[in-house]
Amino acid sequence: MADSQAFCVAEERSGHCAVVDGHFLYVWGGYVSIEDNEVYLPSDELWTYDIDSGLWKMHLMEGELPTSMSGSCGACINGRLYVFGGYDDKGYSNRVILSPTSRLYFVNLRTRDGTYVWEKVTKFDGQPPTPRDKLSCWVFKDRLIYFGGYGYRRHSELQDCFDVHDASWEEQIFWGWHNDVHVFDTKTRTWSQPEIQGGVPPQPRAAHSCAVLGNKGYIFGGRVLQTRMNDLHYLNLDTWTWSGRISVNGESPKPRSWHTLTAIADDKLFLFGGLSADNVPLSDCWIHNITTNCWKQLRHLPYTRPRLWHTACLGKENEIMVFGGSKDNLLFLDTGHCNDLLIFQTQPYSLLRSCLDCIGKNAIILKSQISLLPPKLLQQVLKKITFWTAANYRKEQRILKEETENKPHWVSGH
Repeated sequence: MADSQAFCVAEERSGHCAVVDGHFLYVWGGYVSIEDNEVYLPSDELWTYDIDSGLWKMHLMEGELPTSMSGSCGACINGRLYVFGGYDDKGYSNRVILSPTSRLYFVNLRTRDGTYVWEKVTKFDGQPPTPRDKLSCWVFKDRLIYFGGYGYRRHSELQDCFDVHDASWEEQIFWGWHNDVHVFDTKTRTWSQPEIQGGVPPQPRAAHSCAVLGNKGYIFGGRVLQTRMNDLHYLNLDTWTWSGRISVNGESPKPRSWHTLTAIADDKLFLFGGLSADNVPLSDCWIHNITTNCWKQLRHLPYTRPRLWHTACLGKENEIMVFGGSKDNLLFLDTGHCNDLLIFQTQPYSLLRSCLDCIGKNAIILKSQISLLPPKLLQQVLKKITFWTAANYRKEQRILKEETENKPHWVSGH
C-alpha cells in the first residue's frame, strides 16, 4: 500500500504565493477556512513540490518572518522569492504609514543546506507603495514592478491613481483601489515610481492578473467597486507608456477577478479561472495570441474544476501548474479551498519526457528491464515512477473523498 505520509500534499489554501525555480514549485502563505473562521497559514512554512518526482515536502523557515498573510504578491528573481503586500488578521501589510519598514521580504530558494531564511528589506532608498493586497507584479531586468491592488491611504496621500471605496473620517484614512506603478530594483535596493510617459492607464483595480512578454507588462481583468472587468492592457516597461485598452479580434473571456494570467511563449498568454461578474467560479482556459490579437478558448479536461484566487506557474516544458485556490465563491461560501495540482499541457512534451512518462506508467510491466538502464537515465526513470505512483494514489484518495462527501446521509425519524 502506498505510504500516505510520503505522498502528502501542501495544505489547502487560497490567496497564497507560488513560484517555480529550477526543478521545484515553491508555495508560501495564504489562508484556509476552519469552522467559518479565516485561518492564516504559518509564515514559517515553505512547501516545495519536486516537478520530476511529484513529491511535496514542508520546510520550517528561519530568520525575520513575515506575518501570516493572504493576498501577498510573490515573485522570483535569481533564485530569491520576494513577498510584498498582503492582508493579515491585523490588517494590511507594508504599513509604511504606521511603521518605518517597507514590509518587503525575500528568501534564498537556492540554499545548499536546505535551510530557508527570511530577510526583511529594511535598508533601501526611495518610498515604498502604500499598504495594499491583491496587487500584481511584473519581473523585468532584475526589477519588481508592482501595479494596482486594494488598500488604504491617508488624506494627504490621495491621488488620481486611487479610487475611494470607504473612509474613516476620524482617522482620515481612505480605502480603495489603485492603478499606480512602483518599482523595486533588487540590485540597488531602491524604490521608485516611474513617470508615465503616455497612453491611457487602466482604471484602478485589484484581484487582476499580470504577465510579461518581452518588454511589455500585460494585465487582464480584476475588480473595482462591484464591477469585474475583461479588459487587456500592457505597459511598455522600457518607455513607461500604456497601451490603452487593447481592442481584440473576436470573442473575449468573461469579466472576472481572482484569475491567473501566465506567459507560455514569446507571443502567448494563458488565462485560467477566476470569479465571474455574476459570482460564479470559473474553470475556463483561454490563450491570447498577441500577434493575431485573438483570444481562443482551450478545450481541456477536467471541465468541472473551477478555481479562483489560485496560483499558476510555468513548468519546465511550458505546462501550467495551477495550485490551490477555491472552487466556491469566497464572498458567500468560504469552504471550498483546494490543494490539488492541476496541470495544463500547452504544447507537446519533449520525446524524453514522453518516454519517461510511458515507462513510469508501465513500471510493473517493464520491471525486469528498468534496472538495465544507464545510471543517469535510471535516476530519471525512478523519479518518474515515483511521480506516477504518487499521482495515482492521490487520485484514488480524491475519488474516495468525493464519494464520501456525496454519499446521502440518512436521518432516522422518531
